[in-house]
Amino acid sequence: MRRSQVRVQYRSHLRRCHCFDCKKASGGEAATFFGVPEDDFTLISGEPKAFHYVAQSGKGLDRNFCPKCGARVFSSNLEGFPGMIFVTLGSLDNPEGIEPVLEMFTKRRLKWAKPLDLPQFENMPS
Repeated sequence: MRRSQVRVQYRSHLRRCHCFDCKKASGGEAATFFGVPEDDFTLISGEPKAFHYVAQSGKGLDRNFCPKCGARVFSSNLEGFPGMIFVTLGSLDNPEGIEPVLEMFTKRRLKWAKPLDLPQFENMPS
C-alpha cells in the first residue's frame, strides 16, 4: 500500500461498483475493490482505524483506514457479506497485477462514465 502503515495479503478478483454507497466511500464515480474470504485475508502490519457505517441497504459494515495517512484500506464486518473483507484497489502497492472482472450496479453509472469491456450487472451479481 502506498504510504500507508497498514499492510495486507490477499487472493481474489477485482470488481468495479457504481452503487451510491461505494461512490460516496470512494469519492468518485465508482469504487474498485476485491472481496476476500476472511480466512484468506492477513493483516501483515499496522493497526487500521475502523469507522462503522450503515449502508442504504440498512446493513452495517466497518470501513478501515490507515491512522497515519487516512487512506481507506478495506471494509470488514459486512452484514451483507458475512465472512468477507473488501479491499480497495487504491490501497495496493502494485495494483497493475490485477484487473477488474465485472462491473456492478451499472444502473447507477453516470452517463459520462464509459463501460469497461467486462460483464455488466445492473444490480448485485448472484
